[in-house]
Amino acid sequence: MKQKILAIIGSASRNSANSVLVDNFEKMIRDEFDVKIFNELKMLPHFDPELSANNPPAVITELRDNISCADGVLICTPEYVFSIPSGLKNAIEWCVSTTVFSEKPVGLITASAHGQKGHEELQLIMRTVMARFTDETTLLVQGVKGKVDEQGSITDQKTEDELARFIGAYKRLIQNHRQ
Repeated sequence: MKQKILAIIGSASRNSANSVLVDNFEKMIRDEFDVKIFNELKMLPHFDPELSANNPPAVITELRDNISCADGVLICTPEYVFSIPSGLKNAIEWCVSTTVFSEKPVGLITASAHGQKGHEELQLIMRTVMARFTDETTLLVQGVKGKVDEQGSITDQKTEDELARFIGAYKRLIQNHRQ
């Protein structure tokens, strides 16, 4: 039975470059892993600490269960105003009162025009929820719109090579977690 990866797309746009990267990630890893893509961040209710611990909405319980059941989580997000998108932050906030990310192997991709500040923030947040990642399981793709096309292909060889290296490191992180 294949291991499971939950891929969370941080972009609110349906046709984002982040979706292209996740689709390519899924194609490159599908022989070894089942990838479930979650791109419904804008459907989640705003975080409510009074509901989070004891009475979360069903959609939040489902998200938490998907994270918990996954062997690994991939987060692929743009940077919005030097930060991660509010929808992604909202989803993570719903998980803070749980342990779903504790020691969970995660891969973190920030793909944006610049992305450095958002990438740093994503790593800080994921350290805070005690997710497990390494420098090799993080990837910053700057100028992403010029590196993918409308047909869903990566058009930049360096980016494709970096994604392949990222995937190798991510697979090792998941395999080492199981041992």
